Parts: sequence; C-alpha cells; structure tokens
Amino acid sequence: MAPLTGITILDLTHVLAGPYASHTLADLGAKVIKLERPGAGDDTRAFPPFVQGESAYFAALNAGKASITLDLKAPEDRVLFERLLTRADIVLENYRPGVMERLGYGYETLHARYPRLIYGAVSGYGHTGPEAQKPAYDMVAQARGGVMSITGEEGGPPVRVGASIGDIVAGMFLAQGVLAALYDREKTGLGAKIDVAMLDSQLAIQEHSIALTSATGIAPGRTGARHPTITPFSTFRASDGFFVIAAGNDAMFAELCDVLHLPLAQDPRFASNAARCDHYALLKRLIEAVTLGETVDHWIKTLEAANLPTARVQSMDQVLKDPQLLARNMVLPVAPQPGGPGFTAPGNPIKMSTLPEITARAAAPRLNGDRQAVLDWLNGADAR
Repeated sequence: MAPLTGITILDLTHVLAGPYASHTLADLGAKVIKLERPGAGDDTRAFPPFVQGESAYFAALNAGKASITLDLKAPEDRVLFERLLTRADIVLENYRPGVMERLGYGYETLHARYPRLIYGAVSGYGHTGPEAQKPAYDMVAQARGGVMSITGEEGGPPVRVGASIGDIVAGMFLAQGVLAALYDREKTGLGAKIDVAMLDSQLAIQEHSIALTSATGIAPGRTGARHPTITPFSTFRASDGFFVIAAGNDAMFAELCDVLHLPLAQDPRFASNAARCDHYALLKRLIEAVTLGETVDHWIKTLEAANLPTARVQSMDQVLKDPQLLARNMVLPVAPQPGGPGFTAPGNPIKMSTLPEITARAAAPRLNGDRQAVLDWLNGADAR
C-alpha cells in the first residue's frame, strides 16, 4: 500500500506548478480528482505535441488522475464542490491571490467549515507582499529570481533554463508543504494553508549565487556550463561531441591529470580548487588539447575506469533509451484511453521500500471523462 493511499486531493490547478505537485502526490498513492473548467479544461490540453488530437504534454503531467468539470460560479456545481470538500483531505489551487476568496472558498472560510482540510496554493509572488497580485509565468520567475542572470554563455545574453524550473521547483515545494501539513494534522487534527510563490522558490535553489553575492558584494554572472566555484566542472570537447568532467576535489583532479597524462596536479596555478577557478580558461584549453584527440565513448570509458564522475551530453532520444533510467522504471508507457493514443511519461523518482514500484502509468483523463465515476464514489460515501 502506497504511503498516501486513502488521501483525496481536489486539484483546481492548471498548466504546470500545481499539476506537478499533484502528480508527485499521486505517485505516492493519493487519489487526485482534477476539477477543470467546462469546455476547455486545463490549458495544457491545447499544448503541442499532439497524437490523434491529444496532448502529450498534458498526458505526461496528468496520467492517472480523474477529471470532472466544475464552474464554481454555478449554484449546482458549487453544491457538488462542497460535497467533494467533505470527503477531501487536500485542495490545491493556483489562481491569483483573492480569486478563491471572491468565490467564497478562501482558506479562512474553508478552514472554518472543514478544519481538517489542507489548502495548498501556488502563485507567482505568493499571497502576501506588495506585488502579490502581479501575474507571472515560469520565465518571469526565472528572470526576476536571478536564475537567468547566471544562465547562458559568458558574455552572452541571459538564457532561460530549458526545463520550466520556475514552475517545477514551486510544484516540488508545494508537494513538500502538503506532506508536512499531513504529518502535522496527525498531531493536531487540523489542516493548514501552504502558500508557495514561484519567485521565492527560485531564490531558494540558488545556493552558490547567494553565497558569492553576500560574501563578496559582487553578483555572479553567466558562466555557461562551468560551475563558478569548482574547477574542472564543465563540458569538454571530444573529437565527435561533448561530455562533462566533474572533478570535485583535489584528489579527483590529481587522478584526472594521471588519466590525461597532464603534469598539472602540482602546478601552483592548479594545485588547489581556488587556483584552478582563477585559471579555469587556461585549464580548459590544456584539457581539451588532449580530449579532442579521442571520441566521447573513449573518454567516458577511460574516466569511468578511473572512477571519475563523467557523462556524455545526451539528447532526449538518448535519455529515453538510457539503461540506468530504464532499469529504475523512469521511462514509462502511459496507457491509452479506448481508441486513443498511448504516450510516454517519466517514472516516479521517489523510490521507497514501502512504495510499490510504478512500471506503467494509467491513462490521462479525458475532459470530464470521470464525472460519473466521481459521482458514484461520492454517492457511495454519502450512503455510508
């Protein structure tokens, strides 16, 4: 039995941050009922790529959830929503602050009526502060939170991180907050509100940028793939492509020098990590003068034989065939709906001895496709 078996989530969120949180909690066993807008549903249903008219993006985030449409301004749907609230453990929303209050379903109101209910909210700027009402998307959070200022090649323009970490990190923090609230409820009997801001979350993941700026008074700039405080810790060219070397300490650097036949370990310019950081450009040229002479495969095998951290820079088609990821059930088929297409989605990265391993994902829901099943579940509960 999964850890969150018996926990029911009413998921009012859409696009990415909130659905990512409920996706994580579903992998831990929670029942997720996705409450979508009538007619259109979650915006990501319209996001490409499509297979047979259905979104692969939507399927990857929402596989295994149930879908029912509700208009929280319609009296009959409000009655149904309030019946669902009596059975729910958690409600998640990602509206702008104040929207749920205007609908009559803000945290204070819900807490008074359903004291065990956990209320999770994720938004661009959070529910407090002078700019709480501003709209935000992933790129806005990455820009304002400083991540884009350190992403990109040295001397080049700022670059958005390829994965939507503005949304995804906020979703991860929301899931953590929900889990903490569930644990706290076991002690107090009461639910809590979790208020996660995308902007806050971007600051929280920048350990070296905060340390460098607060210690030196100088904000770090873009360094490409190179780590700003560890060297060599970057991409390197081989004769047929790129790979990474992550020599995280002096002993690893000395071993790397032996493997590459470079007499640099005792050179004062490279003898310590601080010195190597000061001379990173020269060191990279010296290393690539060697690595350009052989293929990526050669260097991966050679460095791994010396137990040095390395990897090729893989494209996603290579990642989806990676034997280590396949062995850990991290590339999973998503079952098709009747007559519909199948998809591929990531597996559950949280491996627990008490959590059954997921080897395939249930189908992504059709819009309002689980309405009768949800009503049957609710009516059965009412009968008891």
